[in-house]
Amino acid sequence: MAAQTIGIVANPASGKDVRRLVARASVFDNREKCAIIRRALSGAINAGGDRFAFLDDSHNIAGSALEELGEDCHAIRVPCLQTSSALDTVQGARNLQEHDCIATLILGGDGTSRAFVKGWRNAVLLPLSTGTNNVFPRFAEATVAGAALGVLASGGVDIDEVTVPVKIIDIEIEGEEPDIALIDAVVTRDRFIGSRALLDGDAIERIFLTRADPMAVGMTSVGGLIAPLSESEDAGLHLTIGSRGKYKVRAPIAPGLYETLKIKKIETVLFNEVIELKGPCVLAFDGEREREVQDDQKIRMSVSRSGPSVLDIEKTMHLAACRKVFIRT
Repeated sequence: MAAQTIGIVANPASGKDVRRLVARASVFDNREKCAIIRRALSGAINAGGDRFAFLDDSHNIAGSALEELGEDCHAIRVPCLQTSSALDTVQGARNLQEHDCIATLILGGDGTSRAFVKGWRNAVLLPLSTGTNNVFPRFAEATVAGAALGVLASGGVDIDEVTVPVKIIDIEIEGEEPDIALIDAVVTRDRFIGSRALLDGDAIERIFLTRADPMAVGMTSVGGLIAPLSESEDAGLHLTIGSRGKYKVRAPIAPGLYETLKIKKIETVLFNEVIELKGPCVLAFDGEREREVQDDQKIRMSVSRSGPSVLDIEKTMHLAACRKVFIRT
């Protein structure tokens, strides 16, 4: 049986934003991203994957990795807009969907994964992190991550036994296109987007989280340090921030950057419950300011598992080893 297609997405802009100047985040250049993709491809090929569809990013990261690898495999170059913005990933995800990828390796941060899901909501992902302030992507050696993709693509494991549906926040904005977040949706008192990075704790009014992780950096840490909520729990966490807050928490909202936030209210939000509010405000999703909301414009937010699934690398490799997938006779 022929192996199924593995998608490859590399974001040239990830690991280079303002957080690298204001905070203390790491910088990932495109040469390093190419090396990561190359290792992942090597892992996939040696585990039985030989068909790839890669997004033709503006810096040819994935294409260069395939060329340098020089292995005998079938690779399709999938076009994208090449605007050097998130639109490339959104449209690229739609184009990749047409190639029926069994799973897609995504190299980038929280924002890259979010943009991909905006284009292909029910995709199976294996997001690998580039940087120090990501929550959604996995921290794993690319060689092993690629091997897990190869095992899946070649039929060594069944997709239903090694993928986990993750939580997603749906945001409805009156009179406009809806939006999503994978980790956090934040309401700020800003009137304009300005710098996209969310680095000013004083501007935050509400934080809605799919997970509250005390081991992470970013908005999820604010909830995680006072009311942890795991990815496996069928609920979200809603924090109301204000000067008369009952609790104070000093949290790392970016790598090496701590802010003190005063928490007025902590609420667990079950699936299908709706949070309603009105503008004016700016909404930030997964760490970046994205949408300006006007006076009295209504906003509705809810959390569910109606979005993508993520490949469990450890479970995939363990099952494959137990089934003797890697033994050659």
